[in-house]
Amino acid sequence: MSFRLDSIHVDLAGHAVLRDVNVAFPAGRTVAVVGRNGAGKTTLLRTLMGLVKPRSGRVLLDATDITHQPAHQRAAAGFGYAPEDRVIFPTLTVAENVALPCDVLGLSRPEMARRMESVLAVVPQLKPMLPRSGAALSGGQGKIVALARALMVGTRFVLLDEPFQGLAPALARQYGESLISLRTTHPDLSVIVTESNAALLDGVQNETLHIERGSVLSMGHGPNETSGECRDGEKTSGL
Repeated sequence: MSFRLDSIHVDLAGHAVLRDVNVAFPAGRTVAVVGRNGAGKTTLLRTLMGLVKPRSGRVLLDATDITHQPAHQRAAAGFGYAPEDRVIFPTLTVAENVALPCDVLGLSRPEMARRMESVLAVVPQLKPMLPRSGAALSGGQGKIVALARALMVGTRFVLLDEPFQGLAPALARQYGESLISLRTTHPDLSVIVTESNAALLDGVQNETLHIERGSVLSMGHGPNETSGECRDGEKTSGL
């Protein structure tokens, strides 16, 4: 499996946000995108998800150009996305919030049940929340629900925007443990997670991209890794 950004430029409101992005995201790796607020992290994820259209360049999935493929088609192709603001629907139960993307995609009930079982194995703290109203969740609990919802459809790629921001230490630890467990339970899954504070990641990543003002400054390995498979040569710029 190959997923890459090829010379991507993105402008928002007339300002360059991503500049000449050339990055590959391999299967089975967790890639952290670290940078200050405004560096382009969220725009990167929204570009990967098809929510932002590049000014130029290509988004390639298995050598197929999906640059202009809309977000709902990417979800159907196995992309899951958890935005920073969570987007939990207060009139739905947690179970309904988590299953909503699968409902929209028209998946069968048996398939949805199978996926829910798989998600609960990774995010066990979700189970007691399932019957609750979405309005009853704390901000941290909402991020756990957003992760589970992304995993329900993210069979190939899961994109997580600033998931550790604002989490209480216990929830942050549980969230990190869930991401680490994905390496075993979902060995082919590519996880891309953004953060402003690298210390919050606590070693959940295999690779780290450091970005500033839309450009990649450096790439490194996670604390337990010896190879940097996400790099596309030594010079890769533009996140």
